[in-house]
Amino acid sequence: MRTSYDIILRPIVSEQSMEALDLLKYVFEVDTHANKIEIKNAVEEIFGVKVDKVTTSHVKGKSRRQGRYPEGYAKDWKKAVVRLKPGSKTIEMFEGMV
Repeated sequence: MRTSYDIILRPIVSEQSMEALDLLKYVFEVDTHANKIEIKNAVEEIFGVKVDKVTTSHVKGKSRRQGRYPEGYAKDWKKAVVRLKPGSKTIEMFEGMV
């Protein structure tokens, strides 16, 4: 059985994800086999917030040079954008980054 910490792997910190914080949207890298319900429950359990909506997308790995070989690929991963309910508290981990 997977725990919440196995589902939510890491937060995604980018310029686009930081602008979405005003709309109560947070971006995470999640387990590729996790569904939206599991992601919602994991975020609510870990951060103690109320989740309104979860959208997911699969991100293809980019082409990378691997040593002396001309081409390899970075791993494929899954991204989840989590929108919190209005009036819900914010996630403190993202507070100082804006």
